[in-house]
Amino acid sequence: MTFADLQQALSILGLRERITIQEIKKRHRELVKHYHPDTGNNDDNEKIVEINSAYKLLYEYISAYQFSFTEQEFYEQNPEERIRQQFMDVAQWRR
Repeated sequence: MTFADLQQALSILGLRERITIQEIKKRHRELVKHYHPDTGNNDDNEKIVEINSAYKLLYEYISAYQFSFTEQEFYEQNPEERIRQQFMDVAQWRR
C-alpha cells in the first residue's frame, strides 16, 4: 500500500483526509446501497468492486494504525478541552 493508494481510495469514496472510522463506514454503506446492482441505479458492475476495494484498503490501513493516547495528542484532538483546562479557574468561564 502506498500513500497514493490511500489518496485514491479516499477519492473513490469521496472522503476528505481527516475522517473518523464511523464516517468511512457510513460513506461505504451509502455508496454500496446506491450502486448495488439490485437497485437498478447503475449498470456498471465495476463501480461496486471499486468501492469495496477502496473500503478494504482504508480499513486495512486503519486496522494497523497505532493510536496515541498521550496527553498532547488528546489536546490536539480535543482543542476545546485544552481551552477549558487553561481557563477553568477563571470565575468568568465557570458555569
